[in-house]
Amino acid sequence: MPITISVRKNGPYLLSGDLGELALTDPDGNPYDIAGKPMIALCRCGASANRPFCDGEHGKIGFEAAEAAGDAS
Repeated sequence: MPITISVRKNGPYLLSGDLGELALTDPDGNPYDIAGKPMIALCRCGASANRPFCDGEHGKIGFEAAEAAGDAS
């Protein structure tokens, strides 16, 4: 099953699929252990205490994303 990345409106990036094929590392190159997880949520608001993973803080701070498919950046 391919890895799919979905953008949640005003929320995180959701990654699902065969995450065993995904290499997710910290700035020092150390891998995050995501083996066996069917889905992970990556923070895009910057307020998570568990970055790079989402902890729901976006809802508390009122994060509003401007991006949508097809928007010119």
